[in-house]
Amino acid sequence: MESFFDIDFGSYLTQKNLSVFLRLMFWVVIGFPLVHFTAKWVQKVAAEKVSAQLSMIFQKLISYTGYIIITFSILNIFGFEMSTLLGAAGIIGIAIGFASQTSVSNIISGWFLIAEKPFEVTDVITVGSVSGVVLSVDMLSIKLRTFDNKYVRIPNETIIKTEVTNITRFPIRRLDVDIGVAYKENVQHVKTVLLNIAKNNPLCLNEPEPMIIFSGFGNSSLDFRFLVWALKEEWMKLKNSIMEEIKNRFDEENIEIPFPHVSLYTGSVSKPFPVQITNQNNNNENQSGVS
Repeated sequence: MESFFDIDFGSYLTQKNLSVFLRLMFWVVIGFPLVHFTAKWVQKVAAEKVSAQLSMIFQKLISYTGYIIITFSILNIFGFEMSTLLGAAGIIGIAIGFASQTSVSNIISGWFLIAEKPFEVTDVITVGSVSGVVLSVDMLSIKLRTFDNKYVRIPNETIIKTEVTNITRFPIRRLDVDIGVAYKENVQHVKTVLLNIAKNNPLCLNEPEPMIIFSGFGNSSLDFRFLVWALKEEWMKLKNSIMEEIKNRFDEENIEIPFPHVSLYTGSVSKPFPVQITNQNNNNENQSGVS
């Protein structure tokens, strides 16, 4: 029987180090990439059957769980006991919980957002003065990409406390166009022209029907509100096209779009206001005073 003094400690340590190295390389080289690609694959498959937001949640759940398991396995290779690690993690978690009440509030708010689903990934929302496309709904915050390609992070707690407008929640959107025409124009003629514009625009929906509201008598115009509907994907294209069409058709129909007029008055006790009058026939110039 081999005695304690006959053991080749150099060879034993070498074999032990090799075993530790191989196990470590397994988790680093194979474990981490496997978790990453598995999470991505699950997200891709889930996106075809459920919403993009839910598939992203599945992907993060698999990623976080896998990375935690690999991390504990690596620590176990170096001799750390799992029970000790779990106990330390619990103590650290409690300490972090007391020290970061804001983060805990954001996490709870994140669960409410995921459960309530006021918006999902790829929706266009407005939060306060910020509008953009939802990139992700995470446990601490949501991420937006604005229309001028800025990245905005908004804490979940702020979302819960703030009014949020989901612009693309429904499949169609209404476009409101405010139009003013001169007082001399025939109201029925203006309405007929606007309805004809909506009818001939391929982006404008026939159902719901376009509507024209005579909104009031302005300071220098008769004011109308032109209401047309479009698919949410075509809303911006409709806005650009129909504004141009209104201007072109009004020019063709000789419908005047007025602009504010300003009258100048110097006051009854002021000196005469000089005015220069030009005669276009003989180019004679006269000076006169207006009081």
